[in-house]
Amino acid sequence: MVKVAKFGGTSLADAFQFKKVHDIVKSNDERKYVVVSAPGKRFKEDNKITDLLYLTQAHVKYSVPYDPVFNIIEERFQTINDELKLSVDLKNEFKIIRENLNNKCEEDYIVSRGEYLSALLLSDYLKCDFIDAKDLIFFNYDGTLNKEKTNEKISHILKGSKKVIIPGFYGSYPDGSIKTFSRGGSDITGALISSAINADMYENWTDVSGFLMADPRIIKNPKQIKKITYQELRELSYMGASVLHDEAIFPVRQAGIPINIKNTNDPNNSGTIIIGNDQIDGNYETDHIITGIAGKKNFSLFYVHKEHMANEVGTIKKALEVFENRKISIDHVPSGIDSFSIVLPSDSVDKIDHEIVEEIKTKCNTETVNVFKNLSLITTVGINMASRPGISARLFSALGNNKINIRMIDQGSSEINIIVGVEDRDFELAIKAIYNAFVQ
Repeated sequence: MVKVAKFGGTSLADAFQFKKVHDIVKSNDERKYVVVSAPGKRFKEDNKITDLLYLTQAHVKYSVPYDPVFNIIEERFQTINDELKLSVDLKNEFKIIRENLNNKCEEDYIVSRGEYLSALLLSDYLKCDFIDAKDLIFFNYDGTLNKEKTNEKISHILKGSKKVIIPGFYGSYPDGSIKTFSRGGSDITGALISSAINADMYENWTDVSGFLMADPRIIKNPKQIKKITYQELRELSYMGASVLHDEAIFPVRQAGIPINIKNTNDPNNSGTIIIGNDQIDGNYETDHIITGIAGKKNFSLFYVHKEHMANEVGTIKKALEVFENRKISIDHVPSGIDSFSIVLPSDSVDKIDHEIVEEIKTKCNTETVNVFKNLSLITTVGINMASRPGISARLFSALGNNKINIRMIDQGSSEINIIVGVEDRDFELAIKAIYNAFVQ
C-alpha cells in the first residue's frame, strides 16, 4: 500500500510537533510521500507563519520597514532548527528571501516560503529527499491548473522514490515563477499527488480526529464519524462542517482514492475515512441512521405567491433573474403549487431586499412577495436515510416536541439529506433535538 500524508500547520507549529510528525512518518513505511504546510499557531494568541508572511509583503508594498515582522518568522524557524539539532542553512535561505523582498518580489513567492522552509526542515529531520512543489505542480498563465503537465511531472519525478517531503500550497507558472493556491491549498497539493501516483490512501493529518456528527460547541461530546461518503461530506461541508479544503476532494474523488482525516496529537485514533459511493460495502453500516448534522444562521427567505402560477410558464425563472442580474447566488428554491421561496444568505441582500421585492412583483406580476429574515438552515445527512420510511416523521416530531417552528423544508431526490429552516433563535435547540432523536 502507498500512502500520501499531508500535515497541516498545527502539526508543524514547533519542534515538539515536528517530533510527532517524525514519529508518525517513521512508524509506517507506506507513508512514502509527505506534504507539509507552513507552521501554524502554537497557542491561541500566536500567529500563523503564512499570516506573518502576508504581513511582511504588505510592509514591502507600502514601503514600511518589514524587519520587525520578518525577524519573528526567522526566529520561529531557527528555533525549530536548533531544538531538533538540524543542519539546514537557514541563514542563507533567509538571505535569499530578503534579497527577493528588497527587489519587490511577487506576493505568491514570499507567502509560499513558509511551506518551503517547513519542508526543508522536515526532510533534514527525516533524512529523506526534498522535492520543491514548483517542479511538480504547474499552472497556466491564467491561473488555472495545468493538470496534464502536473500529472506527468509528478508521475515521472516521484517514480521510484523511497520517501519524499514536498511543500504544499504552491506550484509554478510556465516561466518558473511561484503561483499559490488559495489559503488551505496544501490539501490540494496532497490530493493532486495522491491522484497522479494512484495512491491507495490520502492521509490528511490535522488537529482533530476526523469529523464529528455535530458541532461540539452545541452538542457535548458528539460522536465521531468513522466513515463517510464524498456525497455526504459535500452536503455537510456546504453547511460549514469541513476539515478539508473543498477543492482537495475532487482529484482524489475522481481517482477513487479514500481520504483518512487523522489527528497528529492522537495518531492511534482511526479518524474519519472518506470514500466514494462505489466503495460502500457491508462494513459501511453504522450504529446510526444519520451520518451528521450541520447548519448555518442568518439566511433570508423571499416568499412569492401567485394565483394559478402552476398554469403559467417562466414565473420562477423571472424571479431568479432578479438575483442573477445582481450576481447573487441562490441556496435553495423550495416550491408549491402556486408559490415558491428563494433562500440565500442575508448579507448578500441586506441593503437591497426592498428593491428586490419590488422588482419581483413587477416581473412576476404579483403583489404577494414577502421577506422573512433571521432564518437558520440545518441539514441532516445520511446515506442510510435513503428509502427508509419514517425518517422525516422522526425529525419533524423532534422539532415539534421542542416547540420549534419549521419555516422551510427541502429534500433532494437522492434522499440522503433533509434541510429545514428554523428561526435563528431556535438554531442550537433544533440541532440538539435532531441529534437526540437520531443518536442519543
